[in-house]
Amino acid sequence: MQEFTFELSDPRGIHARPAGILSKFLSRFACDITIGAAEDDQVNAKHLLELMQLPLRQGDTLLMQFSGRDEVEAAEQTERFLSEHF
Repeated sequence: MQEFTFELSDPRGIHARPAGILSKFLSRFACDITIGAAEDDQVNAKHLLELMQLPLRQGDTLLMQFSGRDEVEAAEQTERFLSEHF
């Protein structure tokens, strides 16, 4: 399992448009990917509706976890993607 934390810097947080962009990006990976503000509040990061249910705002620290065949590649690319877009 791979994981990392990320501080959300986008002033709008994660609403419909960024959630859609993120879930589409993550869908290219075969591994399971979860996201949440805490370990016990994780949802499937590839599912748009689950992402939108999280109350993620600017300044929140997100925990992302990756488990499966391409978890290392997925974690590295996702961390880079988030730092560039969120």
